[in-house]
Amino acid sequence: MTKSANDVVITGVGIVTSQGVGVEPHVTFLSAAEPPRVRIEAERFAPYPVHPLPEIDWSQQIVKRGDQRQMENWQRLGVFAAGLALDDAGLKDNLDACGSMDMIVAAGGGERDINVDSLIVDEGLKRNDREQLLNEKLTTELRPTLFLAQLSNLLAGNISIVHKVTGSSRTFMGEEAAGISAFETAFARIKAGQSTHTLVGGAFSAERIDIILLIEAIQGCAVGDWHPIWSRKPEDGGGLILGSVGAFLVLESRQYAEARGARIYASIEAVSGDRGSRQDGRLEARLADLAAPAAAFDPQSTIVFSGTTGFHDLARREKAFLETELAGRPIRAYGGLVGHGIEAQFPVGLALAALSLGHAAKVPPFDPDAETVMTVPAKTAVVTTIGHARGEGVAVLSAE
Repeated sequence: MTKSANDVVITGVGIVTSQGVGVEPHVTFLSAAEPPRVRIEAERFAPYPVHPLPEIDWSQQIVKRGDQRQMENWQRLGVFAAGLALDDAGLKDNLDACGSMDMIVAAGGGERDINVDSLIVDEGLKRNDREQLLNEKLTTELRPTLFLAQLSNLLAGNISIVHKVTGSSRTFMGEEAAGISAFETAFARIKAGQSTHTLVGGAFSAERIDIILLIEAIQGCAVGDWHPIWSRKPEDGGGLILGSVGAFLVLESRQYAEARGARIYASIEAVSGDRGSRQDGRLEARLADLAAPAAAFDPQSTIVFSGTTGFHDLARREKAFLETELAGRPIRAYGGLVGHGIEAQFPVGLALAALSLGHAAKVPPFDPDAETVMTVPAKTAVVTTIGHARGEGVAVLSAE
């Protein structure tokens, strides 16, 4: 591909998953000869397994205890991952660069006060005037700061406060599509010369009874023991296992990155999203349009990071599409390894793709019974995410 000043390149990766904190543990398993060990929490939310957070010293990126206390876990996780990305890009202490850095965040709603929810349900079993009960409890039981802390753009606000990233700020909501739109927007702005460097990503806390309930309300959660994502069966529940993840990337124009001598992991050749009906082959038709840029690259050295949810029908349809339209390219379903991260699912896939390309990895199969061995180092990567309810996105990355 011909290089240009406004190529979009990845210079910093901040990632936290059940596999570990930061670049090093993720490069280790992406470059290993054997499939990585899966870390799962099966007891705390039984019968629903989750991929939990690893042990984290929050003070490494959020120095002030007061800042840590006023955030919920999903915000802490996002701020922490953002700090890792800035460190990795060599920009953490560059006040001028952070002061002019744009920021685009994919975020969900805040965490609920489970104790208050439980109190309302218990009291509601004893009374018939439930509308009055609800008003009473909401005015007496919720701490006043809870409403402010629930604002989705508080993640961006806390990143600005803690890491001094004070350029323009955008927050997208809308489940998996939020993460897709965040990167699509960042990519388009840098390509158009409207931005030179952007911090973009998202975070998701899976270890929450309320979010597990939301997924199980549509009978989406896998139950019982963990199984590889392509091998999950309907008798073991809906197929989706949530994972606590945080992923932020520093994107720069090639000109800006090269001028400061930055290390470049990969360049983004294309990123786009769409949404619509999934009936009558329309999902596959949209995916074909979104994945078209991948046709220009050698299949053998192209790895596909699939963000499949594990929902049985969607997983089957995506696998069939990938094996037909992107035939000959090794597929890796990363949600089977680190869990499904909703808003952060697409950012995690891009982070893993960037690390694989930056280290010319031969990524081992995550599901050996369903994924083929990679015989040559990765030079190109395709990242897919199909939302559990709506929205699709595909990114194509190439090594420098």
